[in-house]
Amino acid sequence: MEKELDKIEMYTDGACSGNPGPGGWGTILRFGSAEKELSGGERNTTNNRMELTAVIEGFKALKRPCDVTLYTDSKYVADAITKGWAEGWKKNGWKKSDGKPALNQELWEELLTLISNHRLKIIWLKGHAGHPENERCDSMAVKESRKFIK
Repeated sequence: MEKELDKIEMYTDGACSGNPGPGGWGTILRFGSAEKELSGGERNTTNNRMELTAVIEGFKALKRPCDVTLYTDSKYVADAITKGWAEGWKKNGWKKSDGKPALNQELWEELLTLISNHRLKIIWLKGHAGHPENERCDSMAVKESRKFIK
């Protein structure tokens, strides 16, 4: 009989002031009534890198395999995983179907390794549409990005 996995809700968002420019990310992990907030940023980055980093850091915080529902407003992250694009890029030597290099290879490699230990469901949210946890993640990401603006 398969062991019941802990059910985790993960909410993530990334932000960037300019693209590239100062960026930040925010993640909320929820297990039952317990919540953990994570956030960080970089001086010179892109929005997609911050979206990916938010998810990576969320998965790095999990100490054992879990049943994760990931809520993201990033079509880049959601589609690349659910539609198998990231796995395809990896199989093609990090080249997209048009032959161009897939961006953010090192982040995708890390994320694909991390998610392989978990059961994952992805729910795409429309950004800036009033979803409470998405708005909180956005606020954390923007706050982090502002630390790098002089």
